[in-house]
Amino acid sequence: MHKITMLGTGLIGNFYTAVLMGQRSCDKVLVACAATEGEAKPFAEKYGIPRWTTSIEDAVNDPETDLVVVGLPNHLHKRAVLAAAKVKKAVLCTKPLGRNAEEAKEMLAAVEKAGIFSGYLEDLVYTPKTLKAIESVSKGVLGKVLWTRSREAHPGPHSDWFWKKELSGGGAIVDMGCHCIEIGRNFIGKDVKPLEVMCWADTQVHPIEAEDSAVGLIRYESGAIGQFEVAWTFRGGMDLRDEVSGTEGTIWLNHWLRTGFEMFTCVGQGGYVAEKAEGDTGWLFPVGDELSALGYTDMFTDMLNSLDKGTQPMETFYDGYIINAIIDASYRSAKSKKWEPIKLDIWRGAGKKTQQIAHVDYDKDHLLVKKEVMPDGKIKLILKDKKTGKITQKFINIY
Repeated sequence: MHKITMLGTGLIGNFYTAVLMGQRSCDKVLVACAATEGEAKPFAEKYGIPRWTTSIEDAVNDPETDLVVVGLPNHLHKRAVLAAAKVKKAVLCTKPLGRNAEEAKEMLAAVEKAGIFSGYLEDLVYTPKTLKAIESVSKGVLGKVLWTRSREAHPGPHSDWFWKKELSGGGAIVDMGCHCIEIGRNFIGKDVKPLEVMCWADTQVHPIEAEDSAVGLIRYESGAIGQFEVAWTFRGGMDLRDEVSGTEGTIWLNHWLRTGFEMFTCVGQGGYVAEKAEGDTGWLFPVGDELSALGYTDMFTDMLNSLDKGTQPMETFYDGYIINAIIDASYRSAKSKKWEPIKLDIWRGAGKKTQQIAHVDYDKDHLLVKKEVMPDGKIKLILKDKKTGKITQKFINIY
């Protein structure tokens, strides 16, 4: 049983608390912290939390709690994590870990110096579909991973602080690119070093200083490319999709707009449909178990089980730091319009993994470029001469 301090009572705080108070049932949130009494008190009453406060330090220092969960706006992450490290309490922090890599590195150093358990709450790598896909890729189902694509797009975040660059650290890239980048890392391999980024970003719709749309390419040491697409400009709900392409196969994932539950209504259902849904009439795509579908359930199960066992969770503060470093390079690239190197002061991955292309021999003189069945039933082979490099084709009659 863990006794928990919950920092933050907004959308993410509600999701986190609903899982923590329901999944394992033995864990209890004993303290809730929000910016105002008007936010903290109703939240505590809703979940039956015995104590509430508007002070981060008072909440962290509560003598009964042993675990701090940070669900605060981005500019408060470092303050909360350092407060937990100071009193040597285990801490879990929502995404992104910091507003930039320097903040993330400072938080990583603090928890490691304090010798406390820490976990990075990156929920979208814990969705049931994503976990299954990661397992399949790790078993070699797709062969060598060549390219990943992760997309998150919706009409924009819920709270005002997201839209203030000085508080959030940026716009759609830091808000949602952190999800997409880490999904790609899990498929490509976390021990494969990310080298450089090419990114386009712009403010297309909203009257804000930060970007509301971006597309980026991340080049990895293995030769793989991770692509992310993020937007606060997408209409029609929340679009969450991932793709993985390898030498031996492909995976497509659609997490939200096509959930397998589709409903049409003229009168509306009179309330909440799903996160980022823009209305409750017409064609709707409700979600059977939103907490599970977005990864929160499996995420906290992994975090708390790891805490109990004294092992590392799937997502760590180190992962959060790597993501922040990639995001920093993305912002530099969006400004320079060039490929920008990813600056990693800390790298704990494997040694250098150079790009390797697996060639297939057709015979002693030729490499196989491609094999396909044509409309007439014949098999066409595209071949490359090993000595001359000449490309030719030949047909095989299978009858």
